[in-house]
Amino acid sequence: MFDKFTVILLTGFMAWPASAEPFVKESAFWAVEVENGELDPAPLRIPQTPLIVDLEDKGRQLGEQGGTLRTMVTRSKDVRQMVVYGYARLIGYDHEYTLQPDILRKVDVEDGRIFSMYLRPGHRWSDGAHFTSADFEYWWEHVAQNVKLSPNGPPEVMRSGDEIATMSFPDAYTVVVEFPRPNPEFLQLLAGASPPFIYRPAHYLKQFHVAFNTAEAMQEMIDKKRVRGWAPLHNKLDNMYKFDNHELPTLQPWMPVTTGGVSRQTFVRNPYFHRIDARGTQLPYIDVVEMAVVGSGLVAAKSNAGESDLQARGLDFRDVSILKKGEVDGAAYRTFLWANGAASQIAIYPNLNFADPMWRDIMRDVRFRRALSMGIDRRMINRALYFGLGTEGGMTALASSPLFDASNLSRWTLYDLKAANVLLDEMGLYQRDKSGVRLLPDGRPMEFVIETAGERQEVENALAIITDTWRDLGIKLIMRPLDRDILRNRIFSGLTMASVWFGWDNGNPQANTPPAYLAPTDQVFFAWPKWGQYYQTHGAAGEPVDMVPARRLLELNEEWGQATTDLQRTNIWMEMLKIHSEQQFGIGVLSEAPQPVVVSNMLRNVPEFGVWAWDPGAHFGLHRIDEFFFVDHGLAQVTK
Repeated sequence: MFDKFTVILLTGFMAWPASAEPFVKESAFWAVEVENGELDPAPLRIPQTPLIVDLEDKGRQLGEQGGTLRTMVTRSKDVRQMVVYGYARLIGYDHEYTLQPDILRKVDVEDGRIFSMYLRPGHRWSDGAHFTSADFEYWWEHVAQNVKLSPNGPPEVMRSGDEIATMSFPDAYTVVVEFPRPNPEFLQLLAGASPPFIYRPAHYLKQFHVAFNTAEAMQEMIDKKRVRGWAPLHNKLDNMYKFDNHELPTLQPWMPVTTGGVSRQTFVRNPYFHRIDARGTQLPYIDVVEMAVVGSGLVAAKSNAGESDLQARGLDFRDVSILKKGEVDGAAYRTFLWANGAASQIAIYPNLNFADPMWRDIMRDVRFRRALSMGIDRRMINRALYFGLGTEGGMTALASSPLFDASNLSRWTLYDLKAANVLLDEMGLYQRDKSGVRLLPDGRPMEFVIETAGERQEVENALAIITDTWRDLGIKLIMRPLDRDILRNRIFSGLTMASVWFGWDNGNPQANTPPAYLAPTDQVFFAWPKWGQYYQTHGAAGEPVDMVPARRLLELNEEWGQATTDLQRTNIWMEMLKIHSEQQFGIGVLSEAPQPVVVSNMLRNVPEFGVWAWDPGAHFGLHRIDEFFFVDHGLAQVTK
């Protein structure tokens, strides 16, 4: 699946004949605004060289504009999923995981370190302002290198090791990023599900920047927004990914129009979106997206009731039975089962940076982590929760990856209570209380607290099974559900003993996939939040890595960035994967259980056999949600 990461240096997916001008149909959604002179006609709203999508070549149908797509999220802040699903990127993956120019017209790469990016002349932001190299220059000169807005300096996307790239702007439609050495990660980072936006709508944000305003004007805005200074004001309104400022121009296929934290968010088609189909129909096909915020336990029931046209987020494998029953009962949807791209559906992360010194020392002993892993009856969990359809084993590359090694999947993961007890006894943890719970050296009972986000019933069910088997190890598992944001903050601050989450987002790596997520480079790997903070802030926060295997992962990640052949990169990957399987930094339970996807019977171009993956993939983004359309959109219209 992941054998193609070639950068196609072409003008979009196809091109008009040189002698022809594209005929672009007017959108019925914007027809009144065009007729009243409030909006330019469609041919003037697209770039001179739009990205022309050949749907028939991709095995899809040409569609018609119109309709309202309903979907659900479980938190108001998840409106950012519209940036994920919309998947408009400077350069992005196609369905074969090949990198293709998207917002960019083309990219030229020289010596693997100089990236010349060419914009599409005539491309505009959603408010009609022209998108040019000035937007990159504003970000680079006035955001990335401004100590008030970026106290840690330019982000990782502009770094190669300890060295920072340069960005230059030869003309209005050319941006050159130059690294001091080859950087094989750069384009892949730009294609991410949560991309590093290396550009900003300068025409909008300048009004909130101290360099472009008088002190009096700035103070007036600061007082009005009730913030402490100009930098918090700018940051509050500069949320390209969060998508919570409806006034911030965007390049995504839909733009937010709802104000305030209401339970139903509305997004309407971007009149200046840069993609069109081969007939000259501007994408997206769907006019409006309505995103309802519902309780996490209600997504399956509401999907069953026909209240969503496209839904995967908030659904687990355990929901398949109720969804299939809805189909039998006549609900107007289909339930697809997509492959899951995460390295593990459920993974337990002992926090090696936990604030309690005694517990921290115990968790840093690899024998303890191995004992925990061997004390999990994965077969029972698989049969009880996934009808045996999951793959039992530790967190490693999936079988679909060329880097898969079966020994990494099984190492220290076979259910063996006897061997696990021996390991714990060898650690000196042989004393127990009257109930059989082991005692810590200071006499406290070995109560292992695992905190969860409380959003997935399958996680709580799996932990309930693990509670029983760990009891035979003399370990008392205590499960503590928390709000997701509270959980993350506790982990990052070292207050959480252990947590449970998904495994690595990308379970299908290949040699050219950046392996940074296997090394302590990011706080979001819950086994080492403080080490990740130290790396991310260049030592300004967190703690330096002080375990040999983890330091080796950092070294290997650095070596990968300097490698020149696929063989070298493959060998680095294999060593890193083996270290993880030996060390059990993240204790995987199982993987590859199918992801249910609910699709309205009227919705077309949704693949029946897709991949549900965060990065690379952006969930629906890889499958180009802007190309989905309704066959009878008249049943799902909304008034502007």
